[in-house]
Amino acid sequence: MPHIVDSSGWIEYFTSGPGSKNFTRAIENTADLIVPAITITEVYRWVLREAAESDALAAAAAMKQGHVIPLDDRLAILAADTSHRLKLPLADGIIYTTAIQHSATLLTQDADLENLPRVQYFRHPNRK
Repeated sequence: MPHIVDSSGWIEYFTSGPGSKNFTRAIENTADLIVPAITITEVYRWVLREAAESDALAAAAAMKQGHVIPLDDRLAILAADTSHRLKLPLADGIIYTTAIQHSATLLTQDADLENLPRVQYFRHPNRK
């Protein structure tokens, strides 16, 4: 079954955070891993801010081991509709729509996505 790990899950994995175990299997099973291009953008930016460019490049290279899905015009329009209808932030809408379009399960720590179909939500261990 294909999986998508959202940006929070990738960051948890790369930092060996307390919730990383929830994402490890999906991330390391690259044959079934779908990576929306927007997650590479978000994670690269986060790592660049928190560490060094070389670390950000290494993170992006690791993410590209999965099947990267670019944001094309069709997905952009579907994601805008989904974001509007579900009142999701734009990046979350793109990631969620990618999961729906590819019949994938979205693994996340993002509470905005908690009760949606095809979403497996993990409450971050350090948040209430």
